[in-house]
Amino acid sequence: MSDSAPVRNPFEPSFEQLPETLPIFPLSGVLLLPGGKLPLNIFEPRYLSMIFDALAGHRMIGMVQPVQPGGFAGDGLPGADPSNGGRPQVHKVGCAGRIVSFNETEDGRLLLALSGVCRFDVGRELELAQGGYRRVSSLFSPYRADLDHDDEIVELDRDRLMAGLAAFFRGKNLSTDWDAVKQAADANLVTSLSMVLPFGPAEKQALLEAADTSARAKLLIAFLEMNAFGPSSETPPRRTN
Repeated sequence: MSDSAPVRNPFEPSFEQLPETLPIFPLSGVLLLPGGKLPLNIFEPRYLSMIFDALAGHRMIGMVQPVQPGGFAGDGLPGADPSNGGRPQVHKVGCAGRIVSFNETEDGRLLLALSGVCRFDVGRELELAQGGYRRVSSLFSPYRADLDHDDEIVELDRDRLMAGLAAFFRGKNLSTDWDAVKQAADANLVTSLSMVLPFGPAEKQALLEAADTSARAKLLIAFLEMNAFGPSSETPPRRTN
């Protein structure tokens, strides 16, 4: 994989095209980053409605984490905010993803691929959409630089990252395609590892909120080194409820 910047995808929105409101998908322990790809398995009726509405419009949804970890952010979970209709609180920062592909299954599910576009601050929560899913006002301006991720120069101590990754994988009895890891460009590697490694919800949120990919790389290395020989984290399921 080359470190040269790829040609910009003509289907990606410009900053001016980012929506002022977003449907949100609260999911604990799942991380989407700008430039990353996230598979999702959608089957609950309200989230099927959300996806169909998004496909009819800007094709974007906001991935957020509930403030209280431990599952899907369905109504009535611990951490519900009485001032917000009893719905669980979500973290202030999320990431907007664009639906780039989907497949229907014979049992009524949608298999999606989301492409991370830009982080956003969660603003005012709006009334539930007709389909029953949550919507918020979205503020993208603090993260405008996320749209320049293709041209980003990352400060990465690659030797330390690889050593930490190897120790982490040994401690967790995990395996990977080391050739692909070694060939990955720095920014792509940091993004992919941050998304797929089995860190906890708090660590995932910290990686999301890192100032830029260089800061995220340092945080990623620290998490690898701290968790190398600790108890295994549970990997959240790619599904809705």
